[in-house]
Amino acid sequence: MTAKSDDLIVRPVRTKADQKAFVDLPWKLYADDPSWRPPLKADVHHLIDGPATNPWFDHAEAAFWLAERGGEIVGRISAQVDRLVLQHMGEGTGQWGMFECVDDQTVADALFEVASNWLGAKRMTRMIGPFSLSIWDEPGLLVDGFELPPTIMMGHHRRYYERLVTAAGHDEIKTIYAYELPIDEGFPKPVDRIVGFAEKNDRIRIRSVDKSRFDEEAKLILEILNDAWSDNWGFVPLTDREVEHFAKQLKPIVYEDLIKICEVDGEAAAFMITLPDLNELTMDLNGSLFPFGWAKLLWRLRFPRVSRMRVPLMGVRKSLQGSRLATFMAFLMIEYIRRASVEKFGATRGEIGWILEDNGPMLSIADVIKSKITKTYKVYEKAL
Repeated sequence: MTAKSDDLIVRPVRTKADQKAFVDLPWKLYADDPSWRPPLKADVHHLIDGPATNPWFDHAEAAFWLAERGGEIVGRISAQVDRLVLQHMGEGTGQWGMFECVDDQTVADALFEVASNWLGAKRMTRMIGPFSLSIWDEPGLLVDGFELPPTIMMGHHRRYYERLVTAAGHDEIKTIYAYELPIDEGFPKPVDRIVGFAEKNDRIRIRSVDKSRFDEEAKLILEILNDAWSDNWGFVPLTDREVEHFAKQLKPIVYEDLIKICEVDGEAAAFMITLPDLNELTMDLNGSLFPFGWAKLLWRLRFPRVSRMRVPLMGVRKSLQGSRLATFMAFLMIEYIRRASVEKFGATRGEIGWILEDNGPMLSIADVIKSKITKTYKVYEKAL
């Protein structure tokens, strides 16, 4: 599917050269943005390559396009149809993502048109996004908080993208927040009291993840996750292959003191995953692991010293949500990981995110520990 307008061409990504141009475009668009952090290009290629490198494609399909004007790449976009999204978010729900564009409404409109036409041909009745490629990757468009660099696995966009998206007829349907707080100063006294009560509760046992059997631990964590998050907006369960894939991806950046599993009466009931901000360790690599990037990164990962930590995932089994035990477990994990982050990794700040605007329990936790919203993302919808 190719679209033309004057000298503007929107064409599908078909060749390796096309895919390289698709992956490389942000280096041009963010060249003057001091807050942008270049991703590892190999990770982006693996994301979009297909089922051999991304098991998301086992239950989904995607198409990718480039916008070209006068021989210069000026935009890109993806469109996705995910069978699990259709089951959990409703029939006819297509998605778009990977959107990058020069500040030109004509280019943006052409990209959205080709994506919507593709989704319409797949019998989709609405398009929501951005999701690059799924809600488990980078959901939402950054609309506030451009000055602070993104942490690991969080999206960053140009300020004018919001204007391009809304002018193309997309309406906001969901807001997502990232919160940040100082962690080297300790938490407020009410949190200390909760932690003290939790430590005296004989039903609760908290332990660090065992990296020597991380595949098994990852399955346990993601089994809790699929239960804990199942009522959240946008939830799509992770498949067994995706669990194995994520475990393999995360293992090099897993540190046992930063991932906690909480048991109640001997049964795993909650977890919290914290990651060092890998963007601080890869920024100078400019997206490339060759020729010497691999060696640099491996050395840095042995003894990472970072200023920020990110909590991407946390969950309590549904049967315990809203209970006193859930409160105890949450703050116990948060405090133990805070201590390790400061003492062993030198971190001074922590990020919690992303958090949906209607996730009351997590918003309450963010408020109690005196964190502040630093980034706001929006998800949009358009009828087809």
